[in-house]
Amino acid sequence: MKATWLVGGLLFATNFGLTSIGVGQEQNTPKREANPAQPPENTEDPQRVNPRRGGGRGFGAPIVLEADDVAAYEAPPDGFLKERADIPHGKLELIEYESSTVGTTRKANVYTPPGYSKDKKYPVLYLLHGIGGDETEWVRFASPNHLFDNLIADGKTVPMIVVMPNGRAQKNDRAEGNVMQSAPAFATFEQDLLKDLIPAIESKYSVDTHREMRAIAGLSMGGGQSFNFGLGNLDRFAWVGPFSAAPNTKPPQELIPDVAKAKKELKLLWISCGNKDGLIRISQNMHRFLKENDIPHVWHVDGHGHDPQHWSSSLYWFAQSVFQEPKK
Repeated sequence: MKATWLVGGLLFATNFGLTSIGVGQEQNTPKREANPAQPPENTEDPQRVNPRRGGGRGFGAPIVLEADDVAAYEAPPDGFLKERADIPHGKLELIEYESSTVGTTRKANVYTPPGYSKDKKYPVLYLLHGIGGDETEWVRFASPNHLFDNLIADGKTVPMIVVMPNGRAQKNDRAEGNVMQSAPAFATFEQDLLKDLIPAIESKYSVDTHREMRAIAGLSMGGGQSFNFGLGNLDRFAWVGPFSAAPNTKPPQELIPDVAKAKKELKLLWISCGNKDGLIRISQNMHRFLKENDIPHVWHVDGHGHDPQHWSSSLYWFAQSVFQEPKK
């Protein structure tokens, strides 16, 4: 990977991925930092070319918006991430599982909805973090337990289990030091997810194991993982939600070699990015391929950058579509 996008990513990861706090502590949305889409001072990288030609892998590449790069949804209502005292609450717990892929015990945060019962089978959303985060990242900036409690109480989403694992599949999976050196471990996580984490969740919780009841979504590096692991394993996932996907995303033609199969097996492909995000061309390329091949999908481009405001908003809207049939 080229240093130009890594530099931007590292600065961003430092802001949002390296401070750990315990589950149950008061959560505050971090202030929005400087726009990472601004070009870095180093302009010598030969890959920083016109994104229409497939180069420019980093934040420094120019943002070129198309006519359909627009918001499909409004901004979420005020307070959508805040705890409400007048509704039932689910449970957020930190669990451990054995990983044969990594050869160690690993951790994941798991949300179970209000009224969770072993007598019912629940769908599961696997929600992935960015390169500077870990299993606590979504909890720290988006309070997903409150977000899902609120949506479930309002009848806007179905009760589901949400699993927030550590997508850095290596023995020292902490976001410390030069986090960019751990990029290969984000690819290794595919095997940890399929062979270790999913079986562990399905043995511990009352889960509907049909592919139609399993979803994957994530932000930045986790958005690339969602594209790669979701589209690459349609026998395991029917709902895919990448938010501002990073350059770890594989080319569309590699991810969807069989257009007819994708049309048949995908229940929902929900893609989002901010129009101030220097990585938007990655999602644009996928959107363009999907349009050219008439593959149904959601394309949501809001006014944010590569930031928590975009990711929490995207989760708010994605959660209202996942595990639900399209409205007529």
